[in-house]
Formats: sequence, structure tokens, C-alpha cells
Amino acid sequence: MKFTIQRDVFVQNIQHVSKAISSRASMPILSGLKMVAFDEGVTLTGSDSDISIEAYIPAEDGDNQIVDIERPGSIVLQAKYFADIIKKLPETTVEVSVNDQNVTKISSGSSEFNLNGLDPDEFPRLPEVEQGNAFQLKTDLLKALIKQTAFAVSTAETRPILTGIHWGLEEGKLMCTATDSHRLAMREAALEDSPADMEFSNVVIPGKSLSELSKILDDTEDTISVTVTDNQCLFKTKNILFFSRLLDGNYPATKNMIPTSSKTEVQVQAKKLLAAIERALLLSRDGKNNVVNLKSIGESTLEITSVTPEVGKVTEEVACDSFNGEELRISFNGKNIIDALRVIESDDVTIQFTGAMSPFIMRPADRDYMLHLFSPVRTY
Repeated sequence: MKFTIQRDVFVQNIQHVSKAISSRASMPILSGLKMVAFDEGVTLTGSDSDISIEAYIPAEDGDNQIVDIERPGSIVLQAKYFADIIKKLPETTVEVSVNDQNVTKISSGSSEFNLNGLDPDEFPRLPEVEQGNAFQLKTDLLKALIKQTAFAVSTAETRPILTGIHWGLEEGKLMCTATDSHRLAMREAALEDSPADMEFSNVVIPGKSLSELSKILDDTEDTISVTVTDNQCLFKTKNILFFSRLLDGNYPATKNMIPTSSKTEVQVQAKKLLAAIERALLLSRDGKNNVVNLKSIGESTLEITSVTPEVGKVTEEVACDSFNGEELRISFNGKNIIDALRVIESDDVTIQFTGAMSPFIMRPADRDYMLHLFSPVRTY
């Protein structure tokens, strides 16, 4: 194998693929990056037990020559060394050549590296996914769906199913839900081009997989194709194949958790509420005590307080845009509210309370496709 390639394009795609490569791989070959050169370009592949990513670098992009293939072939190289080498090479182009003993020479300008390669035939095949039954969505919408739900997944392995984001598709609407049992984030999106008869109800994609996918995708209105099977999900862009294993098990029936009525409804400016809660937590930076107390003062003001016994107390008042219902007094994990307010992307939020020890809802005041649910904290 021998080819010359533009270094900046090479670096970008190596970084994409490296997101699927673990330094603690179960098999030595999986700590490597597979590279295949053929007449049309170069593919790079990385994989672990959960994620597989293949990036395709075409030989030409319009009038721009990206790769010059002199001799097709394939090799697997240790990813952690290979990525650092390519990133630090001095010139704008890189030449890669492999001899019969799988020794790979990487040269750029006056720099030359020789890396011992691994047999590419030992590298596991990518998952086989039947791509006939797919739906499409805009890349920027997918990134928004991930951003507005992934933060709420559980980080505890005691309930593995909660480390994923639940996807359900029904009547052309995709519903994404994440919960760690203390909070819930729900985001709905209408799909323009999904097959009329395509539905699924218990697809759970690891939150880590979707977060890594989001890092690779650009904020564009380009279309991404999504294919779901019994145990895999494939995200396909023009030059990227991203496979994720699905989580086994049944996701909780989250719709049953959402209150259908409220005793108190408050509308408040999101930025003001966010800033006030951030200030309330300044005295609990060790993270052991994120409890914020909230109570109503009349029908125009909310009082926010936080107490850290060994440090002190903070009190702040926030004006309401509107207040309807009973007097309010509740305590909650302030960090959870902050996480939600940072992704809501609305000037005003509506919060619905059903009692001091009952879950409460927060949603954008001007749209109905997003919802956050929080469990209160008992402070006595």
C-alpha cells in the first residue's frame, strides 16, 4: 500500500474514527485503526464493543485532489501513536507506504516514522445492517436532540438501561427520552421523510454513543440517514458510517411519570432563573450539597435560597412573568435545573408544580416539543 494525502483532511478523519477506539480494548487489534486504500480513496475504521466508525476520504472532492493512490492495500496501526504522529507532521501532505512485513513508513518533509502494523484481516468486520428501512433527519436537528437529552442519562451502571436515550417513532414523530430516575428530559421532533409504516417503541441508544456522534457531526442542514435493527443503530452521512450497539432491556414507562394537572404554574425568564440558581450554588462547590429551596412571595416573586452549614447562606429574589395557583414551597437539586435551563433555548420557561413532594415539570413557554421533569428533595 502506498498513497499521499492532504494532512489536514487526514487528521480530521483520524480524530473522528479515534472516538470509537478504546485504550483498554478487549482485543489488542481493537486498539488499532484500520486503514484501507483503494482507487476511489481511503477508508479509516475504528471500533470497540459499543461503537464502530468508518470514515471515507475520497480521492477527489470536486477539483481538489485529496489523495493520490499509488498502490492499494490495507493495514492496522496503533491508534494512539498514529494519531499523534500525523497531527505533528511538518508539511501539508503525508506519504504512507506499507511493506510486506506490515511495517508502515510515514513521511512528511524531513520527518520519517516507521510503525509496526498489524494484520488487517484480523480486524473485526463492521456490523451488518440492512439499510432498506431507514429514516432521514437534518444533522443540526439530530445534534439538538442529543444535546437536549443526553445530559439526563444515568452515569451509574446499576441500571444499565438508564445510561441510554430511549427513542420511539410513531406517526412520523420521533420521541427522545432520557432519565436517571431523579430527572427526565424529553424532546419530540417531526420527521419529514420517514416511511409512513415505520414505527418502533423500545430503541435505547447508549448516551455515550450519541454524545460521541454529536462531536463528529457539523452544524448543518445536511441530511443524515438512520437505520435501526434489533441490536444496532447506523447513522450514515456522506462520508461517515457510525454504528452503535443498542442496550438490552425494557426502558421505564416514562409517560406515566408526567403529571397531568398542577396546583401552581409559574412563568419566569430562563436566563434570570439560571443565573440565580448558579449563584445559589456558589457556596456548595464541593458538589455534596446542591439543594436549592424555592418559595413564592405573593404572586410576583420567587425567593431562592441555599444553605451550606459550614460556609453560609445565599438568598435571592426572582420576578415572575406570571403566577397562578397555590402558594409554593419546594426544594430541588439545583444542578439538575441548571443542566435543563442551559439546553432549553427559550427566553421564558413555564414551571408546573403539583405539591412540595411531587415531581414538577419545566418546559419552554413558547413551544411544546420539549419537557423536563424533576423529583423534589426532602429537606426535613
